[in-house]
Amino acid sequence: MSIFIDNDTTLLVQGITGRDGSFHAKQMMEYGTKVVAGVTPGKGGQQFEGTVPIFNTVAQAVAATGANTSVIYVPPPFAADAMMEAAAAGVKLIVCITEGVPVLDMTKVYPFVKEMGARLLGPNCPGLITPGASKVGIIPGRICTPGPVGVVSRSGTLTYEIVNLLTRAGIGQSTCVGIGGDPINGTNFIDALAAFEADPQTKVVAMMGEIGGTDEQEAAEFVRTKMTKPVVGFIAGQTAPPGRRMGHAGAIISGSAGTAAEKLEAFEKAGMGIARRPMDFVELVRARL
Repeated sequence: MSIFIDNDTTLLVQGITGRDGSFHAKQMMEYGTKVVAGVTPGKGGQQFEGTVPIFNTVAQAVAATGANTSVIYVPPPFAADAMMEAAAAGVKLIVCITEGVPVLDMTKVYPFVKEMGARLLGPNCPGLITPGASKVGIIPGRICTPGPVGVVSRSGTLTYEIVNLLTRAGIGQSTCVGIGGDPINGTNFIDALAAFEADPQTKVVAMMGEIGGTDEQEAAEFVRTKMTKPVVGFIAGQTAPPGRRMGHAGAIISGSAGTAAEKLEAFEKAGMGIARRPMDFVELVRARL
């Protein structure tokens, strides 16, 4: 099995005629994802790559194709409307790749999407992939292979690094999820951990956090009190000099809260395996399979 996406995922791409949307739509189609529709206002009636119908609105695309998942590649000023349009149209999983969505916009999007009963992943995330079944977003399919390890991370590039290390060591993944590094995102660590706990294919979870915020501490408490499966964790930014601005908006340290030391202490109290370097994941995961 897997979490969030599988062979039954039917995908529509918002912004499919743009530079990023068109490139990654082709990548997802080549991987085997069922891309059933594209949405670009004003370009309804056209076709993408001669096979995928394009619609003016998400509601039209859902009505015509039954798409259950959307991935968003639109510029930041339009991303909030795109997310809410997908939720209002009845899409159940919305993946927003767009970086730079204003936090104030997300204070409106987040409650609306929840009210509509949809799951949002992102914004500012690489999406997710269930190796051998479906990929939604920008995670390179060639570095993934099916297997028993669930992967969840705030960092896109760190996701790629860990997955590549695991694959090269012969350790496959059930689903790899990039939740994004913004202060307000749709799906958090606990959501993903709970899904992996319920997924019979997943035997071990690899979790990559960052400095800033308290999501990792809350996730560690969830691991301690709710999970029966082993979790291995890593914190990016352990050597970041004080005062240095990090790339992710969520990596903001307030006083002593959000430091790497505080997060690693929480991991230790939760009984999690602690990777000091990304390459440590391989042996820590292997020992728990």
